[in-house]
Amino acid sequence: MAYDQNNIFAKILRDEAPCFKVYEDDKTFAFMDVMPQADGHTLVIPKFPAENIFDLDPEYAAAVSLTVHKLAPAVKRAFKAPGLMIAQLNGAEAGQTVFHLHSHIIPRFNGLEMKLHARQMADFDLLKQHAEWIMAELKQA
Repeated sequence: MAYDQNNIFAKILRDEAPCFKVYEDDKTFAFMDVMPQADGHTLVIPKFPAENIFDLDPEYAAAVSLTVHKLAPAVKRAFKAPGLMIAQLNGAEAGQTVFHLHSHIIPRFNGLEMKLHARQMADFDLLKQHAEWIMAELKQA
């Protein structure tokens, strides 16, 4: 499949679709997942048109990893989570639903089940608040 320039993440990068931004640098962009599997579910994407890991320029792969590494502790602290799940899916068969490479940072708690992937839209006021919590933790780091 060829990269779709009109996927929602490409539109977010072009500022054609809204999001709750958490972080941005010259190679990556991070924002709240609007259909989170748990509170605090954050996405990190490259500013590179890659459908999956196999299409991603190695320099951008490294940049995504560095951004995940930077954001993960802030997400963990913001949600007082004892653990985090970090995932990156490649292809529909693996569960990928938006075909622009992205990494998930998901706070995890014992006894709290995750919601199904890409099923239920979250309250936008809550997502805005969650983004603010993470950004506050980034400033303190």
